[in-house]
Amino acid sequence: MKLSTQKRLAAQVMKVGRSRVWIDPEFIDEVSLAITKEDIRRLIDEGAIQRHQKKGVSRGRARYVMRQKRKGQRKGPGHRKGKATAKLSGKERWMRKIRPMRHELRRLRDEGRITRSTYRELYLKAKGNAFRNTAHLKTYIAEHKLEVSK
Repeated sequence: MKLSTQKRLAAQVMKVGRSRVWIDPEFIDEVSLAITKEDIRRLIDEGAIQRHQKKGVSRGRARYVMRQKRKGQRKGPGHRKGKATAKLSGKERWMRKIRPMRHELRRLRDEGRITRSTYRELYLKAKGNAFRNTAHLKTYIAEHKLEVSK
């Protein structure tokens, strides 16, 4: 049974949208006979037509996340927003760059592939940020023929 007119009238009388109008299925025959706003008002008073509660956006998930963050959770590097230094500190970035270079220089010195003086020179250059990465360091050694030939 089509009740679109009654629903429209009820929405106007109750001053709500059509989607918030609810018609009791037991009173459908009676509601279908209602053609004036006065009839609709009477049915509203009887409870045959009611309005639904207004729906909002739930804050439940947001409150849950807020509680987790207060406990110190969900704050790892994957959750950080902003500049690169906000995600990985400058010091952490430097340590990740310099440590492999120092390990490589130490390995080359211990294997006897570079002299102690070359090691010291390259170590200081690495400390001074002269090399982008370990591959750049190796290229520098090869280009300048700093490896000791046996």
